Amino acid sequence: MDTLTITIKRVRSGSSHSLPVYMTPHAAGMDLSADLDHDLELKPGARALVPTGIAIALPVGYEAQIRPRSGLAIKHGITLVNAPGTIDADYRGEICVIMINHGSEPFTVRSGDRVAQMVVARFVRAEWLEVTELDETARGVGGFGHTGN
Repeated sequence: MDTLTITIKRVRSGSSHSLPVYMTPHAAGMDLSADLDHDLELKPGARALVPTGIAIALPVGYEAQIRPRSGLAIKHGITLVNAPGTIDADYRGEICVIMINHGSEPFTVRSGDRVAQMVVARFVRAEWLEVTELDETARGVGGFGHTGN
């Protein structure tokens, strides 16, 4: 398995929360923790910007994808509004996540809670070549639900 060194800094002095961490040896995503001054209650239907207390400097050609945690989704109906979010290589600000409560009960986010996952991935940039026709495929223009499911 390849590894990549990424620089990271804490944006608030005195924060003792863990840096992003892989919870199992083969996990693709690192858990991100909330870095809050006080508890945050998300009422059903409410959303909030939750800071993580970190900023990173990704190498050019990489992005960080911010994704929901499945445990929060199934147990409490908590997810991220813009999932997956993208952190670009030229962004140096604090990573924050936009949490939303789709559950039926209020949910409290506490400082140090694991609130999202971050996956670092390579990407390529597209260069467009405009044509008048596209090549034919078996699927063709079949869109949403075209297979009967």
